[in-house]
Amino acid sequence: MTATFPTVQNPAALEQGKTLAPRFDANGLIAAVATHADTGEVLMLAWMNAEALSKTLETGEAWYFSRSRDELWHKGATSGQVQVVAEARIDCDQDAVWLKVWPQGDGGACHTGARSCFYRVIENGKLAARP
Repeated sequence: MTATFPTVQNPAALEQGKTLAPRFDANGLIAAVATHADTGEVLMLAWMNAEALSKTLETGEAWYFSRSRDELWHKGATSGQVQVVAEARIDCDQDAVWLKVWPQGDGGACHTGARSCFYRVIENGKLAARP
């Protein structure tokens, strides 16, 4: 399946119009931030291609594109950590997506088993693990 979205050249129409026209990068990807729909906690940053964004909007579950595996990825298909989408937003110039999600399964989002991929704090230039 090859999903397509319209292209909008006019900046005012892109920023203020009602046409969803995501601006994918040279690799065909757009950044996607997932946050917990109830708590607002940042869970992860991933990438979407047009097919992943289309499938997310069609199914109500998060789909991403794995750059390391070079393949479409249904979040939670193997881990059980499916992300049910409560709301999808796109930023002002349509080059980043924000998904508010309800994590399923054990409630985690990170492949390491952590609840969030952002589980480490940088302190004095060094990493410090935090629960």
